[in-house]
Amino acid sequence: MDAHLVLASKQEDLFARWQLLAAGWNHEMVRHRARYEAWRAIHSGVYTRMQGPLTQRQNWIAAVLTAPITYLDARSAAACYGYWPWDGDYETVVRRGNGGKRGYPGLLVARSSTLDGQVDKKDGIPIVLAERSLINLAPDLGTWQLGKAFREACRLQCLTADSLARALCGQRGTALLAALCDRYATIPYHRCRSDAECRGLEILHDAGIEPPRVNVRVRGHRPDFYWPQWRYIIEIDGPQWHLFADEDARKQKIWEDARNTVRRIPSGDVYDHPERLVALARQGERPKEGAIGP
Repeated sequence: MDAHLVLASKQEDLFARWQLLAAGWNHEMVRHRARYEAWRAIHSGVYTRMQGPLTQRQNWIAAVLTAPITYLDARSAAACYGYWPWDGDYETVVRRGNGGKRGYPGLLVARSSTLDGQVDKKDGIPIVLAERSLINLAPDLGTWQLGKAFREACRLQCLTADSLARALCGQRGTALLAALCDRYATIPYHRCRSDAECRGLEILHDAGIEPPRVNVRVRGHRPDFYWPQWRYIIEIDGPQWHLFADEDARKQKIWEDARNTVRRIPSGDVYDHPERLVALARQGERPKEGAIGP
């Protein structure tokens, strides 16, 4: 089988000139086959035989195939890990070397001499570690955006506050990330099922309220926040709540029949009116006799 077909079978129908040269082809062979078989250039020297649009995964693979030892970085890496979306018209990568960033059609290339121990593969795609990707993404995000990216990266278990704090040692321009790691080191983001829950835990932490148990089983179902010592539950209703109102009402009745108090708050209020979540939690801050566990 031709080298480009072998490569394409392993790389989502993508292959690179440098790979073909390494397999024994010469530049003239590459040019001839590209013309003869109508290969489509995704980047300079990166080809596909497909004529349709690429998937997001194919775009990431094409980006790291632009040169040997190339890794997804910053925005593209964050999107690959899933903690911050990126739908721009270019991918961001990093290669070994020195110098500033350089833009090419569909590609932004950074250089770094500190990649040792800072790279990995995610689903077969070369990528910088999640901690490094967030650090490199941080200058492009505002305060609120960075907070959300941090929460999502923790929730999805791409990193932890501790692992990020270690990665931040000696870094410049990362004071906000360092503050987030220090302030919210004990929050169990990984227990949350949404960013609203993560942000809610931060709000309760900042208000000095005893932390709830998060998504633990109570009478066969998992409330968002649960204080067993108070028999108190807070449910954060996202946009999908109206689609499952009957099911939520059924669960609420089961909890209330077990002598729990259930309160609900829209997810929008968690972001726009955090004081309402604090006030709601304060209502439950009272001891109750015979508390039941989950």
